[in-house]
Amino acid sequence: MSRRDQLKLGFILHGVGPGWSDWRHPDAQIDASTSWSFYKHQAQVAEAGKFDFLFVADSLFITAGSSPHYLNRFEPLTILSAIAGATSRIGLVATVTATYTEPFNLARQLSSLDHISGGRAGWNVVTSWLDGTAANFSKAKHLEHDVRYRLAGEHLDVVQGLWDSWEDDALVADKETGRFVDPDKLHALNHKGEFFQVKGPLNIKRSPQGQPVIFQAGASEDGKTFASGRADAIFISFDEPEAGVAYRSELRARAAGQGRNPDEVLILPGIRPIVGETEADAEAKYQELAGLTSIENALSALGRPFNDHDFRVYDLDAPFPQEVAVHGTNSNQSAAERILKLARDENLTLRETALRLATPRSHFVGTPSQVADALQRWFEAGAADGYILFESLPGQLELFVQTVVPILQDRGVYRRDYEGATLREHLGLSFPENRYAARRHPLAAE
Repeated sequence: MSRRDQLKLGFILHGVGPGWSDWRHPDAQIDASTSWSFYKHQAQVAEAGKFDFLFVADSLFITAGSSPHYLNRFEPLTILSAIAGATSRIGLVATVTATYTEPFNLARQLSSLDHISGGRAGWNVVTSWLDGTAANFSKAKHLEHDVRYRLAGEHLDVVQGLWDSWEDDALVADKETGRFVDPDKLHALNHKGEFFQVKGPLNIKRSPQGQPVIFQAGASEDGKTFASGRADAIFISFDEPEAGVAYRSELRARAAGQGRNPDEVLILPGIRPIVGETEADAEAKYQELAGLTSIENALSALGRPFNDHDFRVYDLDAPFPQEVAVHGTNSNQSAAERILKLARDENLTLRETALRLATPRSHFVGTPSQVADALQRWFEAGAADGYILFESLPGQLELFVQTVVPILQDRGVYRRDYEGATLREHLGLSFPENRYAARRHPLAAE
């Protein structure tokens, strides 16, 4: 069965949970975000469910009002390197900012993870949206939105160029002759651009998958241009399948317009399924999750895409303050615009908007069959190539693997076992040709 016939699944390692109140659940493990045993268990459950990859989000600036998981968590590359040794097949995707890292260091770190894991690494390229991040990196000012994306493009150029430093057969290691490397197949990058000057070559050979897989979450205009031109997989959020169909069609068309094969650009919406034994059980679990959220925490969550704006200064029961749009312009632009539109279109108050977003009720709440139905319906409608799952409540990952995955497998829309060893093979992505080898043998690259 081809990749296009089967949906893909990723799982986001979110410790105590993605929300501000998830940690309050009676069964929540309070130290989950810094617990090796917790992450190892989740990784192994996801691998037993034949998930394509694990995904670790990240941010580099906090305040006392940040969500509990953001306040206290592992650095992505460190925890994924540990998980690499506790798993054998599942992919490992790290979120790392281009705005506040040096390309050479990052190229080396990700390539190391790729080798450690046997070709299972991925990089979620972000630009960081919170102004306060600059002060943690000796910077006077956070770069503007469009400049951050321009820098990210050059940063990725450098990183991928460094990953090509070694041709695939550059390592000779001939003990008889004493020849360790073929110097003609080891290349300096000699990059000189607007933001970076990097000579190279990288001091580690290419991995079994050639290069780590590139993820991106592109929803703003700049983000969609970047994602469609550079990403292998796009992490996105939408509430209705019609929005997914429109977004996926647009991104595939943009990719084709940039000379890419649109089948090599995967659209993976983030979802938070809730699985119950019956409809009533699933609804009770949703209400249990919603009941954990206070209006104070909902307002904190609402402020995040608006550069941690303080919404407590407004009348909760007045119309949503559209003037806050200015705070989202240089932050999480797409999320801010989506919130503003929702509040405007439905004439919501601030209280209604905050609670709606803090406790969203998705299509993926129900019995195992109902959740599988929704996943399959979105996939077959062209709204998604797969999904990145958040754990809604403690134990939901295990329940999903035990009850939903077998249904999807029986229907033939999800794998029964891994067929390859690398993340690229899991996702059905082609092996990237080394740019220097392609120049050496141009006909072979055609």
